Amino acid sequence: MYKALRLNIERKINLTEEEWKCIIEKTEFIKLKKNEFLQIQDSNSSYEGFILKGAFKTYIINDSGGESVIFFSFENEWMCDLESFYHQKPTTYNIKAIEDSEILVISKANKALLFEQVPKLVQFHIIMVEKANINIQQRLLDVLNKTSKQRYLEFVERYSHKIDKINNKNLSSYLGVSHEFLSKIKKSC
Repeated sequence: MYKALRLNIERKINLTEEEWKCIIEKTEFIKLKKNEFLQIQDSNSSYEGFILKGAFKTYIINDSGGESVIFFSFENEWMCDLESFYHQKPTTYNIKAIEDSEILVISKANKALLFEQVPKLVQFHIIMVEKANINIQQRLLDVLNKTSKQRYLEFVERYSHKIDKINNKNLSSYLGVSHEFLSKIKKSC
């Protein structure tokens, strides 16, 4: 069951069996049904997670009471509310399963213990944080510089294997367009 996690880590660093055992001991396996929350906005429960199966949306409830989808996360990807996790602040985002999902999570305290027990995980952590920052910057640049249609086409290309799992409401929120405009974009493609 944890094979995908080990493969993900070992693409960057090699692990001994003892180091792998330390990692497994510090993680928690969570199963979520579609529409169940991993994290609720303004709570004090934040994890770093690796998705074994399924899909999630990370979003906020905006001032008008609607959802603003920030990210989607899929199998073999990491996800985290970075500020909440690293600075132990109330969570900024809701993280909700958009299909039945399985995820391995780790608390900040257990991650700190892992860094002591398996110091080379610090190197892996740096790589993860760099990748997260790049993804956040790219998302911002896309929103500022690309049309909704360009962002839609790139999303479909990147997640062609998952596009059918994302309903129009969530996708239009992610793109920052109305349902009607998303329908027009889809028809023109």
